[in-house]
Amino acid sequence: MDLGLAGRSVFITGGSGGLGGPMAQVFAAEGAHVALTYHRNKSAAVEVVEAVERSGGRALALPYDLSDEQSIRSAADTVTAEWGGIDVLVVNASPARGPDERRGPFETVPVEAWRTQLREEVEGAFHTVQAVLPGMKARGWGRIVLMSASIVNRGMRGEEAYVASKAALHGLNRTLATELAAHGILSNAVAPGPTVTANLLPKVPPEIRSTLAGLSPAEIQAVLNERIPQLRFGLPEDVAKVVVFLGSDANRHVTGSVVNVAGGH
Repeated sequence: MDLGLAGRSVFITGGSGGLGGPMAQVFAAEGAHVALTYHRNKSAAVEVVEAVERSGGRALALPYDLSDEQSIRSAADTVTAEWGGIDVLVVNASPARGPDERRGPFETVPVEAWRTQLREEVEGAFHTVQAVLPGMKARGWGRIVLMSASIVNRGMRGEEAYVASKAALHGLNRTLATELAAHGILSNAVAPGPTVTANLLPKVPPEIRSTLAGLSPAEIQAVLNERIPQLRFGLPEDVAKVVVFLGSDANRHVTGSVVNVAGGH
């Protein structure tokens, strides 16, 4: 299937993380030019750029700070200046958190931690979409993909701020889809389930994580797989392929949807 991405300009925020890199490579394999951002991990973003370029594609790595509107607009302006505009936006960046930042009971969640998560996640998405929309409207074509998480559907203890911030993206997505469809711009959200990336284990609920102590990596994987109807965790490319379809010209009529990529979880 021709996805109609050859020569398109794709802007992926959070491109140095576990999902951003595979997305960039799949978009590039379809002939798109890919710009990806990093906050602290420049070397990881550069590695993705080099991998894309080795395969004959074009890519850029740009600094980007969710909490800084000027940083967001600067990154978008750089892509526009380099490639004449942004056709596809993937809002993948999320506030950085360490493995021990899972919160305790809801009544003990620090106010500042709550505010930081919601402000950076939601306002970062807000400013990023605002930065690219004028160009998309001028060209009469655009695709927006907001990265959410499947735990929005069921919640998770200790992750109130994270779940609330991702749920807010669902409402934003519906509104964007309604407002922008007449301009040829489609907006969707993708909600991955447990996916095999470097930061997977810290996201496992504490009550499950405590049962994994002393197990080998293979045994840990087997325990976690049992919680998913498909009996396996997702792979980054499983998510990337869905994102690339939604961001392509092959997607003509899907907008305002939240697509769960979670193996039935």
